[in-house]
Amino acid sequence: MSTETEAPPKPEKKAAKPAKMGKQSAFGPFTPLVVATRAVVGEKQFNQIRGKAITLHSQVITEFCSYTGTTREIRQGLIKLAKNNGNTLGFLS
Repeated sequence: MSTETEAPPKPEKKAAKPAKMGKQSAFGPFTPLVVATRAVVGEKQFNQIRGKAITLHSQVITEFCSYTGTTREIRQGLIKLAKNNGNTLGFLS
């Protein structure tokens, strides 16, 4: 008998998953305008402008829902619908 003990096998390391990037947006009628604007004003200012536009649009949807008395769930659905439409039209390029 051997007095040496065998070390338990080490678990195999899984390969690192590649980092996921954001969803690729659709090419829509406004994509060329969006791409040109980003090239002219720069990525940082473009993201600020787009963020402000998204915020304002969400506020308009919220005010409309308050005015019409719709539920929170419907308002959230309208905001998601606006995002999907923006993607289809190329605003999220």
